[in-house]
Amino acid sequence: MKTTRAILALLLIAITATAQDIRDKYRDADTYRQKYADAYLHGDINPTWIDTSHLFHYAVKTANGTEYIIVDADRRLKRQAFDPVPLARAIARLTGATVDPSHLALQNLAYTAGGTLLTFNLRGDTTYTYDPRRQRLTATPPVPRPFRRPAHWGKVDTEESAPPVPSPDGALEAFTREGNLYARHVATGRVTQLSHDGSPGEYYSARVTWSPDSRALVACKYRPAWTRTLRTIVAAPADRLQPTIEEIDYIKPGDALPVRRPVLFIPAEGKQINILFDDPDQQFSITNIAWHPASTSFTFDYNRRGHQQYILYRVTGADPRARPVVDERSATFIHYDRLYRHHLRATGELLWISERDGWRHLYLYNDTLPAAPRRLTSGEWIVKRVLDVDEVNRVILLVACGRDPGEDPYLEKIYRLEIDTGNLLCLTPENGNHRVTLSADRRYFTDSWSRVDLPPVALLRSATDGATLLTLERADISRALAAGWRAPEVFTAKGRDGRTDIWGVIVRPVDFDPAKKYPVIEYIYAGPHDSFVPKNFTIAPVDSPLAQLGFIVVQIDGMGTANRSKAFHDVCWKNLKDAGFPDRVAWIQAAAAAHPEMDISRVGIHGTSAGGQNAMGALLFHPDFYKVAVASRGCHDNRVDKIWWNGQRMGYPVGAHHAECSNVVNAHLLRGRLLLILGELDDNVDPSSTVQVVDALVKANKEFDYLLLPNQRHTSGGFYGERKRRDFFVRHLLGLQTPDWNNPDPPAITGM
Repeated sequence: MKTTRAILALLLIAITATAQDIRDKYRDADTYRQKYADAYLHGDINPTWIDTSHLFHYAVKTANGTEYIIVDADRRLKRQAFDPVPLARAIARLTGATVDPSHLALQNLAYTAGGTLLTFNLRGDTTYTYDPRRQRLTATPPVPRPFRRPAHWGKVDTEESAPPVPSPDGALEAFTREGNLYARHVATGRVTQLSHDGSPGEYYSARVTWSPDSRALVACKYRPAWTRTLRTIVAAPADRLQPTIEEIDYIKPGDALPVRRPVLFIPAEGKQINILFDDPDQQFSITNIAWHPASTSFTFDYNRRGHQQYILYRVTGADPRARPVVDERSATFIHYDRLYRHHLRATGELLWISERDGWRHLYLYNDTLPAAPRRLTSGEWIVKRVLDVDEVNRVILLVACGRDPGEDPYLEKIYRLEIDTGNLLCLTPENGNHRVTLSADRRYFTDSWSRVDLPPVALLRSATDGATLLTLERADISRALAAGWRAPEVFTAKGRDGRTDIWGVIVRPVDFDPAKKYPVIEYIYAGPHDSFVPKNFTIAPVDSPLAQLGFIVVQIDGMGTANRSKAFHDVCWKNLKDAGFPDRVAWIQAAAAAHPEMDISRVGIHGTSAGGQNAMGALLFHPDFYKVAVASRGCHDNRVDKIWWNGQRMGYPVGAHHAECSNVVNAHLLRGRLLLILGELDDNVDPSSTVQVVDALVKANKEFDYLLLPNQRHTSGGFYGERKRRDFFVRHLLGLQTPDWNNPDPPAITGM
């Protein structure tokens, strides 16, 4: 009997120890970010140039606290911006608060009066102005503003009403009334009706665009369409007992869209010119109506529904026919929200970015003549964005990725391109991701470069040749390393085709033991609009807190995401369920072959929004590999989600491929463990997207977990959702009992 009691006592002690161990792990996860952030010094500065000067300022965390620095680029000097001790005293006198000079926590810091005065906020909206020479601090209380409910991102602008739009010379103002366009002569009040063909069902937009010389204006004849409404129930409102309903505009794939037709008016001549262009009824949108500075022509953008054709049209003089300047076409989709143009007005040229040759590059058009463009950049790399165009010297500063063989092709570097010669000079050659800020005259720039596995170095550089003029800061992670911090690993492996490099990051717990086996959790977001694996150094990369519970966490950019070749990107076309999974699986398998501590018999995955769709899709379409998933606020069926995000990649019209990619339609395929998290008031992804998944899983008699969060919108669940996510992985991947959160401090076991 005594032996049995002793064994039982030891067993209970072991259980208690295990419970305490897991509780300690949760505590490590909760405190991870702050613990190591406090030990990370001289990194993550954000330089801000002062007006048009060659001075800039930044704040930096040092061993002595936060220091505020001003740099004179001309003199290559940096100095303390102000003495923090008298400022701390001034704040204490004015606010009555106790202030530590080494931890001032100034927010929205800015310099005025040529850098002699500084303004900032503390906590709240009060603005403080400080004169360091006089050590004088004044406060400007915030101006009360009436509460206005912010317009929802999906709000449909029917363009029916707007204040009168004055002409540039102030002589006329245009307005609409009962569907027609009018002009009022400001001096006399006389009103002239400009259009007569407007009606309630097809009226003139109140948004008009005057020519710079005030002689003409453009207005769109607007034919509205039926607008879908998203209704959500506020079941637990904070200000009342009974539930209420919220309603917002919410256009979905396949819904009717409004039609705009540009019309040119010349009021002094009584002319109305209806602009002619191809397929006006097939538009997704007409945007960016803009006049030439000489008032000789105007341009507008036509985005054909389905996003396979995007045209920049020009209308010249009184000619009703709109002529294409650029006619961008794709057999798959045009990444239209990444298009770029810049008009060089003095020379009649146009800079344009296109992926027409399979890579994202710059082209130079004749802005007025239908001539073939001149290619400015080429090769198997991409122009990610343009920073600046110097029209006088005909020089472009641009961000490019992937030009240096052997380096991570997502790393951003800055280049100087001469338009006329094509000479391309890299201003930031170091193997890292470069974040820059340009001086107002583009003579200098600051460059903070790093990698996720390499702490940052901040420099002042010449924008002419990239020469380093001054070292600003070098990050110090020695204290973090001494405290146990473990750097992430950048890992690359071949994708599904056996040729393409797939890049990702591996994060291990700080108490990592290479002799042990660790379950693997992938954090996924495979939205085709961008790439997502972090490239800048951070003390808490990917999902480091989650790793502290005893996991190896990874993040990967598979095919179907952006910022590589067009072919790499096109994998997502009408195929969002793919989500790069064949590449992700191959990458994790290769990582496990190189690192046997990765136990890929226990692989979990989690994501939010598009990542929520992806996470559930892993269990539906790749259940032999992924075993546990947490899907938050997922857009599980692309027919139920908003039009602008889904339509660009899934195409138009809605077809059978939408059902093939749907987590709702394929819910019966579920294997493994699934937790769905939903914010009840999600106004980004229709909550029905998740509820329909729940319905399908119930009908298929599947086992799953579902967490509905009242009063939450497009959320991962906040602290509570994060705790539930951790619990789910701990139980189903580690096989451990999670803490009893309803009894957080159980009494010690006694009586044995």
